[in-house]
Amino acid sequence: MKVLMYSKWDVMAVVCGVLHCAYVVLFFLVFPHAPLWLLICMGLIYSMSVSWNINGISHNHIHNPYFASRIVNRLFSIMESVTLGISQTFYKHVHHRHHMGNSDRPDENGQCHDWISIYRHGHDGEAENPWSYIFLSYLREDPKAIYAEIKRKNRVDARWGIAEIAILGATIAIGFLLDWKFWIFFLPFYYLGHCCTYLNGYFLHYGGNPDKPIAWGVSSYHKLYNWLFFNNGYHAEHHPATRIRISRPESSVEQAEGTCNPGHLVYGNIWCQTARTGCTIKKLKAKARCRQSARTGRVRGALHLPIWREALIQLVAASAARSFSVLLRVPEGKTVTENPSAWPITPKRGFDRCCVAQLEGR
Repeated sequence: MKVLMYSKWDVMAVVCGVLHCAYVVLFFLVFPHAPLWLLICMGLIYSMSVSWNINGISHNHIHNPYFASRIVNRLFSIMESVTLGISQTFYKHVHHRHHMGNSDRPDENGQCHDWISIYRHGHDGEAENPWSYIFLSYLREDPKAIYAEIKRKNRVDARWGIAEIAILGATIAIGFLLDWKFWIFFLPFYYLGHCCTYLNGYFLHYGGNPDKPIAWGVSSYHKLYNWLFFNNGYHAEHHPATRIRISRPESSVEQAEGTCNPGHLVYGNIWCQTARTGCTIKKLKAKARCRQSARTGRVRGALHLPIWREALIQLVAASAARSFSVLLRVPEGKTVTENPSAWPITPKRGFDRCCVAQLEGR
């Protein structure tokens, strides 16, 4: 019987999700006995792990559920909801709306289709100040509007979203009765965790171009970051074709031959281990160098600043961030695929042709 929907490697993400849930339970159990310094360290680890989970494990799951069984996928989403303190169904619909708007700028009525667009609360078509985006975005979320949007599209998902919130609320209520002091201590780290998530999201889009598909996201190719965050750094590649697997086994690519044409996407999660798909990763980096050369007039190596360092540098020096060299941009009036012959690589396999077709918008 088939358990995982796409790849045996997805078991790594599933195990990490289960371990993250176990960590929250452990945090609760050791709270009455552990010294303050250890609890603070555990709280900070939880804060960082919220961003890690949402941008890695949960992000892949909402795009392409891990399991072949719909019931098991629902149960995994409930576990994630309790671990992260947000309904995964609500998150899925907000995130899918994000991909429909692709961090768009406000229209003539001042509205963005993407509710978490970095331009939504900015001025004069510019991105919002990173400080306010990072620390206020979670507080701006409107569960009532999200529910209404889900109910309009899918009543079953709307009921599941409410069920996830009810289970999360019941879990918190039981925990509060058992040890209310833990939740008072835990709350700031929970909030900080979601701020870290928005920090990550801000700098995966800041410096991009919402009018150009290949520039909807901003990529970071640091190996450690992508290893930890399940290749979430390949964000410019992810946005134009959200259901394409960024790296996949050669056998799967061969199976996709002849089926991957414009209008058809290869289903699969964005992450797989670089060790077994190094060729594909190299091709993506070659495309990144092409994007960069289109902007600078010369070919440069792949970018290797980890996303947290990018965020820290640009948060401190926000005024200079727009021209900071680590950001991937496509200049006005140009696209990466205007001159495919200039690419350092030539797509040959089915997956590569599909990816290029999606990026060209064909």
